[in-house]
Amino acid sequence: MVLSLLHVIGYYVLLKRPGTRQALVAGFQLTIRPTVYDPRYYRAPAFFAEFIGGLDLAGKTVADVCTGSGLQALAAARAGASTVVAVDINPNAVASVAANARANGFEHRVFPLASNFFSAISPTSRFDTILTNPPWCDGKAWDVADRAWRAGPGYKDIMPLFEQARGRLAADGVMYLILSSHADLKFIESAMQQAEFVARIIRQQRVLLETLVIYELRPA
Repeated sequence: MVLSLLHVIGYYVLLKRPGTRQALVAGFQLTIRPTVYDPRYYRAPAFFAEFIGGLDLAGKTVADVCTGSGLQALAAARAGASTVVAVDINPNAVASVAANARANGFEHRVFPLASNFFSAISPTSRFDTILTNPPWCDGKAWDVADRAWRAGPGYKDIMPLFEQARGRLAADGVMYLILSSHADLKFIESAMQQAEFVARIIRQQRVLLETLVIYELRPA
C-alpha cells in the first residue's frame, strides 16, 4: 500500500511535472526534462554515482542502460571511461543526457542513445563495464515516463536486460546493477543466473523504508 502511494505521488508530482528543471547532484549540473527521473528525490542515483566514482574505469568502454538524466554515465566519464553509451527508452531522457554531457564537459565521451536496452546497439559492440539502475517496481507501466518506475507485470519488461547484457560484455567484463529491497530480489537474482551471470552483492545502504543493493555480475 505504501509503495503504491509512493508510486502515484512520484508519477504525478515528479515524472509528470511540467517544465525543465536544473539540479546539482553528485557534483554534476543537470538539466532534467519532463518525464525524466529526477535524481534529487531518490537516494539510489546519488548512491550509485558515488559507487561508480570509486571504480577504476580508465580507458574503459561503458554502457549506462536506463540512464535517465545521465548521472551514472557522467560519473563513469569522470572515473576515466573513454566512451560511455548512455541508453534510455525515453526520448526526453536522451535529450537530457546530451545537454548534461555538454554542460559537464563530457560531450566527447558520453553518447546518448534512444534504445530499449541494447536493441539499437550493434550486435558486435562489446563493453568492458555495463551500469544500470533499471525500473524495479512490479506492474505495468502507464506510459514511457512510468517506465522509470514500473518494470512490467512479473518484471517482464526488464527480463531481456540480463540476456542482452550477457551478450554485450567483453570477455573479462563486469556489470553493476542497483535495486531496491522493495523489489522481488530473489526472482530477479534467478533471472541473472538464468542469463549465466554469477552475481554477488557488493554494497548496501539503508534509506528510510528500503535498502539499496548494488550487485556485481560477471559471466559464469
